[in-house]
Amino acid sequence: MSADSGATLPNSSDASSKTSGPAADVVPQRKPRLALFIATASGLGYIPVAPGTWGSLAGLVLLAIPASVFFGSGLPFLARNADVGDFLFSGPEGFFNPMVWIYVAILVFVSGLGVWAADIAALFWRQKDPSRVVIDEVSGQFLTMVAGCGVPVWGQVHELRYATLAPGFTIMRSALNWKYLLLGFILFRVFDIWKPFPARQAESLPGGWGIMADDWVAGIYAAIGLWLARTEGF
Repeated sequence: MSADSGATLPNSSDASSKTSGPAADVVPQRKPRLALFIATASGLGYIPVAPGTWGSLAGLVLLAIPASVFFGSGLPFLARNADVGDFLFSGPEGFFNPMVWIYVAILVFVSGLGVWAADIAALFWRQKDPSRVVIDEVSGQFLTMVAGCGVPVWGQVHELRYATLAPGFTIMRSALNWKYLLLGFILFRVFDIWKPFPARQAESLPGGWGIMADDWVAGIYAAIGLWLARTEGF
Protein backbone atom coordinates (compact mmCIF):
# COMPACT_ATOMS: atom_id res chain seq x y z
CA MET A 1 0.00 0.00 0.00
CA SER A 2 1.09 3.56 -0.55
CA ALA A 3 2.64 5.61 2.26
CA ASP A 4 0.35 7.26 4.79
CA SER A 5 -1.22 10.51 3.75
CA GLY A 6 -4.02 12.64 5.03
CA ALA A 7 -5.28 13.53 1.54
CA THR A 8 -9.01 13.35 0.92
CA LEU A 9 -9.96 10.46 -1.30
CA PRO A 10 -12.65 10.53 -3.98
CA ASN A 11 -16.08 9.24 -3.07
CA SER A 12 -17.56 6.41 -5.10
CA SER A 13 -20.80 8.33 -5.48
CA ASP A 14 -19.08 11.28 -7.18
CA ALA A 15 -19.71 10.83 -10.86
CA SER A 16 -16.91 13.22 -11.70
CA SER A 17 -14.27 11.30 -9.75
CA LYS A 18 -11.25 10.32 -11.80
CA THR A 19 -10.53 6.65 -12.29
CA SER A 20 -7.15 5.00 -12.51
CA GLY A 21 -5.87 1.57 -13.39
CA PRO A 22 -7.75 -1.59 -14.24
CA ALA A 23 -9.77 -1.32 -11.03
CA ALA A 24 -11.88 1.37 -12.71
CA ASP A 25 -13.34 -0.96 -15.32
CA VAL A 26 -16.03 -2.51 -13.14
CA VAL A 27 -17.87 -0.96 -10.18
CA PRO A 28 -20.15 -3.06 -7.96
CA GLN A 29 -23.82 -2.07 -8.06
CA ARG A 30 -24.22 -2.24 -4.29
CA LYS A 31 -21.91 -1.02 -1.59
CA PRO A 32 -19.85 -4.08 -0.54
CA ARG A 33 -20.09 -3.42 3.18
CA LEU A 34 -18.44 -6.63 4.36
CA ALA A 35 -15.51 -6.27 1.96
CA LEU A 36 -15.02 -2.61 2.93
CA PHE A 37 -15.22 -3.49 6.62
CA ILE A 38 -12.44 -6.04 6.15
CA ALA A 39 -10.37 -3.93 3.76
CA THR A 40 -10.39 -0.97 6.16
CA ALA A 41 -9.63 -3.19 9.18
CA SER A 42 -12.94 -2.51 10.94
CA GLY A 43 -12.93 1.12 9.82
CA LEU A 44 -9.36 2.06 10.81
CA GLY A 45 -8.64 2.93 7.20
CA TYR A 46 -11.07 5.84 7.43
CA ILE A 47 -8.87 7.60 10.00
CA PRO A 48 -7.60 10.63 8.07
CA VAL A 49 -4.13 10.69 9.62
CA ALA A 50 -1.69 7.80 9.01
CA PRO A 51 -4.23 5.04 8.26
CA GLY A 52 -1.41 2.61 7.39
CA THR A 53 0.12 3.05 10.83
CA TRP A 54 -3.23 2.28 12.44
CA GLY A 55 -3.46 -0.83 10.27
CA SER A 56 -0.04 -1.95 11.51
CA LEU A 57 -1.15 -1.46 15.11
CA ALA A 58 -4.17 -3.62 14.33
CA GLY A 59 -1.74 -6.31 13.19
CA LEU A 60 -0.10 -6.25 16.62
CA VAL A 61 -3.49 -6.47 18.32
CA LEU A 62 -4.35 -9.46 16.15
CA LEU A 63 -1.05 -11.00 17.21
CA ALA A 64 -2.01 -10.77 20.90
CA ILE A 65 -5.47 -12.34 20.58
CA PRO A 66 -4.46 -16.06 20.28
CA ALA A 67 -1.99 -15.72 23.16
CA SER A 68 -4.61 -14.02 25.32
CA VAL A 69 -7.06 -16.84 24.65
CA PHE A 70 -4.47 -19.58 25.16
CA PHE A 71 -2.72 -18.23 28.25
CA GLY A 72 -5.69 -16.38 29.73
CA SER A 73 -5.04 -14.96 33.15
CA GLY A 74 -1.40 -16.11 33.04
CA LEU A 75 -0.50 -13.71 30.25
CA PRO A 76 0.35 -10.72 32.53
CA PHE A 77 2.71 -12.97 34.53
CA LEU A 78 4.46 -14.08 31.33
CA ALA A 79 4.81 -10.50 30.16
CA ARG A 80 6.28 -9.36 33.48
CA ASN A 81 8.75 -12.25 33.53
CA ALA A 82 9.67 -12.22 29.86
CA ASP A 83 13.39 -12.44 30.67
CA VAL A 84 13.05 -15.49 32.93
CA GLY A 85 13.52 -18.88 31.30
CA ASP A 86 12.35 -22.40 32.15
CA PHE A 87 9.30 -21.34 34.19
CA LEU A 88 6.73 -22.61 31.70
CA PHE A 89 8.17 -25.69 30.02
CA SER A 90 11.29 -26.95 28.28
CA GLY A 91 11.65 -29.02 25.16
CA PRO A 92 14.26 -30.94 23.20
CA GLU A 93 16.66 -29.28 20.80
CA GLY A 94 14.86 -28.11 17.69
CA PHE A 95 11.46 -28.02 19.40
CA PHE A 96 8.93 -26.03 17.36
CA ASN A 97 6.04 -24.65 19.35
CA PRO A 98 2.79 -26.04 17.92
CA MET A 99 1.07 -22.76 18.74
CA VAL A 100 3.08 -21.19 15.94
CA TRP A 101 0.94 -23.17 13.50
CA ILE A 102 -2.11 -21.35 14.87
CA TYR A 103 -0.45 -18.08 13.96
CA VAL A 104 0.48 -19.42 10.52
CA ALA A 105 -3.14 -20.44 9.91
CA ILE A 106 -4.34 -16.97 10.96
CA LEU A 107 -1.76 -15.37 8.67
CA VAL A 108 -2.89 -17.42 5.66
CA PHE A 109 -6.57 -16.73 6.41
CA VAL A 110 -6.14 -12.97 6.90
CA SER A 111 -3.92 -12.68 3.82
CA GLY A 112 -6.35 -14.55 1.59
CA LEU A 113 -9.30 -12.60 2.94
CA GLY A 114 -7.33 -9.40 2.43
CA VAL A 115 -6.72 -10.12 -1.26
CA TRP A 116 -10.46 -10.62 -1.77
CA ALA A 117 -11.53 -7.56 0.22
CA ALA A 118 -8.85 -5.26 -1.19
CA ASP A 119 -9.78 -6.22 -4.73
CA ILE A 120 -13.44 -5.39 -4.19
CA ALA A 121 -12.62 -2.15 -2.36
CA ALA A 122 -10.35 -1.02 -5.20
CA LEU A 123 -13.15 -1.64 -7.70
CA PHE A 124 -15.70 0.16 -5.57
CA TRP A 125 -13.51 3.23 -4.95
CA ARG A 126 -12.20 3.22 -8.54
CA GLN A 127 -8.58 3.30 -7.41
CA LYS A 128 -5.77 0.83 -7.90
CA ASP A 129 -4.52 1.12 -4.32
CA PRO A 130 -6.82 3.16 -2.04
CA SER A 131 -5.10 4.47 1.08
CA ARG A 132 -8.24 3.54 3.04
CA VAL A 133 -7.42 -0.13 2.44
CA VAL A 134 -5.21 -1.12 5.39
CA ILE A 135 -5.80 -4.88 5.58
CA ASP A 136 -2.46 -5.15 3.76
CA GLU A 137 -0.71 -3.46 6.70
CA VAL A 138 -2.49 -5.79 9.11
CA SER A 139 -1.29 -8.81 7.15
CA GLY A 140 2.25 -7.48 6.62
CA GLN A 141 2.73 -6.56 10.29
CA PHE A 142 1.41 -9.95 11.38
CA LEU A 143 3.81 -11.64 8.94
CA THR A 144 6.71 -9.65 10.41
CA MET A 145 6.08 -10.91 13.92
CA VAL A 146 5.26 -14.51 13.01
CA ALA A 147 8.29 -14.96 10.76
CA GLY A 148 10.60 -12.76 12.81
CA CYS A 149 9.83 -14.14 16.27
CA GLY A 150 7.86 -17.33 15.76
CA VAL A 151 10.57 -19.22 13.91
CA PRO A 152 13.52 -20.30 16.09
CA VAL A 153 16.99 -19.04 15.30
CA TRP A 154 18.41 -22.52 14.82
CA GLY A 155 22.10 -21.67 15.02
CA GLN A 156 21.91 -19.46 18.06
CA VAL A 157 22.17 -22.09 20.83
CA HIS A 158 22.75 -25.82 21.10
CA GLU A 159 20.00 -26.46 23.60
CA LEU A 160 16.52 -25.03 23.92
CA ARG A 161 15.93 -23.80 27.44
CA TYR A 162 13.73 -20.80 26.90
CA ALA A 163 10.17 -21.87 26.50
CA THR A 164 7.07 -20.17 25.14
CA LEU A 165 6.65 -16.59 26.24
CA ALA A 166 3.95 -14.07 25.49
CA PRO A 167 2.57 -13.88 22.93
CA GLY A 168 3.26 -17.57 22.52
CA PHE A 169 6.36 -17.99 20.39
CA THR A 170 9.22 -20.44 20.78
CA ILE A 171 12.35 -18.39 21.24
CA MET A 172 16.02 -19.38 21.32
CA ARG A 173 17.71 -17.48 24.15
CA SER A 174 15.70 -14.41 23.18
CA ALA A 175 12.60 -13.69 25.21
CA LEU A 176 9.86 -12.08 23.15
CA ASN A 177 9.04 -8.94 25.09
CA TRP A 178 7.87 -5.42 24.34
CA LYS A 179 11.20 -4.57 22.69
CA TYR A 180 10.56 -7.08 19.91
CA LEU A 181 7.02 -5.85 19.41
CA LEU A 182 8.23 -2.25 19.14
CA LEU A 183 11.16 -3.13 16.89
CA GLY A 184 8.97 -5.26 14.63
CA PHE A 185 6.46 -2.42 14.34
CA ILE A 186 9.14 0.17 13.49
CA LEU A 187 10.92 -2.08 10.99
CA PHE A 188 7.72 -2.92 9.16
CA ARG A 189 6.66 0.72 8.89
CA VAL A 190 10.11 1.67 7.55
CA PHE A 191 10.12 -1.04 4.89
CA ASP A 192 6.47 -0.47 4.02
CA ILE A 193 7.17 3.20 3.26
CA TRP A 194 10.59 2.60 1.70
CA LYS A 195 9.42 -0.31 -0.47
CA PRO A 196 12.75 -1.93 -1.32
CA PHE A 197 13.00 -4.39 -4.21
CA PRO A 198 10.78 -6.18 -5.12
CA ALA A 199 8.04 -4.36 -3.17
CA ARG A 200 7.37 -1.69 -5.80
CA GLN A 201 7.41 -4.30 -8.53
CA ALA A 202 4.85 -6.33 -6.56
CA GLU A 203 2.47 -3.37 -6.68
CA SER A 204 2.03 -3.99 -10.40
CA LEU A 205 0.27 -7.31 -9.72
CA PRO A 206 -3.43 -7.24 -10.60
CA GLY A 207 -6.18 -6.27 -8.15
CA GLY A 208 -5.92 -7.24 -4.53
CA TRP A 209 -2.68 -9.14 -5.10
CA GLY A 210 -0.87 -5.91 -5.95
CA ILE A 211 -2.28 -4.17 -2.89
CA MET A 212 -1.25 -6.95 -0.52
CA ALA A 213 2.02 -8.24 -2.02
CA ASP A 214 4.20 -5.18 -1.42
CA ASP A 215 3.35 -5.33 2.30
CA TRP A 216 4.28 -9.01 2.39
CA VAL A 217 7.67 -8.08 0.95
CA ALA A 218 8.05 -5.36 3.59
CA GLY A 219 7.03 -7.89 6.24
CA ILE A 220 9.73 -10.32 5.12
CA TYR A 221 12.41 -7.61 5.25
CA ALA A 222 11.25 -6.58 8.72
CA ALA A 223 11.24 -10.22 9.86
CA ILE A 224 14.85 -10.59 8.74
CA GLY A 225 15.65 -7.51 10.82
CA LEU A 226 14.06 -9.15 13.85
CA TRP A 227 16.06 -12.31 13.26
CA LEU A 228 19.28 -10.30 13.20
CA ALA A 229 18.27 -8.54 16.41
CA ARG A 230 17.63 -11.90 18.08
CA THR A 231 20.99 -13.30 17.05
CA GLU A 232 22.59 -10.29 18.72
CA GLY A 233 20.55 -10.85 21.89
CA PHE A 234 18.54 -7.63 21.55
